[in-house]
Amino acid sequence: MSSLYNNRLTYAILGTGALGGYYGACLQRAGLEVHFLLNSDYGRVKQHGLIIESPGDNFNLPRVNAYNSAATMPKCDVVVVALKTTQNHLLPQILPPVVKDDGVVLVLQNGLGIESDVADIVGNSRVIGGLCFLCSNKVGAGHILHLDYKEIKLGEYNPNYQPGGISERMRLIGADFEKAGIPIKLAEDLLLARWQKLVWNIPYNGLSVILDATTNELMADTNTLALVRELMDEVVAGAKTCDRIISESFVAEMLDHTAKMKPYRTSMKIDYDEKRVLEVEAIFGNPLRMVQNAGTQLPRIATLYQQLKFLDATNRVKKNK
Repeated sequence: MSSLYNNRLTYAILGTGALGGYYGACLQRAGLEVHFLLNSDYGRVKQHGLIIESPGDNFNLPRVNAYNSAATMPKCDVVVVALKTTQNHLLPQILPPVVKDDGVVLVLQNGLGIESDVADIVGNSRVIGGLCFLCSNKVGAGHILHLDYKEIKLGEYNPNYQPGGISERMRLIGADFEKAGIPIKLAEDLLLARWQKLVWNIPYNGLSVILDATTNELMADTNTLALVRELMDEVVAGAKTCDRIISESFVAEMLDHTAKMKPYRTSMKIDYDEKRVLEVEAIFGNPLRMVQNAGTQLPRIATLYQQLKFLDATNRVKKNK
């Protein structure tokens, strides 16, 4: 990792949507070299750049390094995977051309068990996981609306999710994001951090689709709020099965943050409304299988999983008619 320690880091953003577009734009505005991989938005962004709307902090980047093929991108020190996990089948083709021989892949995706797939491509020692607490939506081609929160928690990946401690490269990457105005936390234990993120993702993403509700609607009703809390308790139980302890204060913090955030249509609800494939396996299926393999059942989460699998399948049938 010599270039990480000796040079100014260069960044590649794979997936310039609500998450990758926002974080990448912040990094570029802070003076860092950033390269963006795009699909349908390529022409618009190549010509006009990126537009970021954010509370009290709107900005435009009229020119960005935009690409529609990973093969044409320069190799970078830090490759940020900001694709939906449903697109991870593309990674064996698009990762190798972009990451330097001594570079690192930063996986900013939801769910559990996703880093191992990236490690299979680039090696176990070259993967960092990132957990984003971010409320943002893509409202047009190259146009990101940031609503609330933006913190990222970083953690080193090791095989079988053994705790990796705080590495120097985590500090270096974290410093770049903090320079860009992104609050960073460094986690010694990536598996614990991923289970903590599921405390929010499982109830709010799942229920938002099944109940056709925004976060504020879920929080306002006593019945749905009770269900949110019960699902959070099951996530805590699942983490404990994996020898990871999530405190009651952390659960209370997630509830408090959600109660205070602006009304938010979750990323899974947007995907459902747009009839895109849902991240059901990464967020629900993988944690369930991990816990079930240890002999524990999470019945409420399993019910959500089965309902979402049905809704996802029927939604795609409707799209193809």
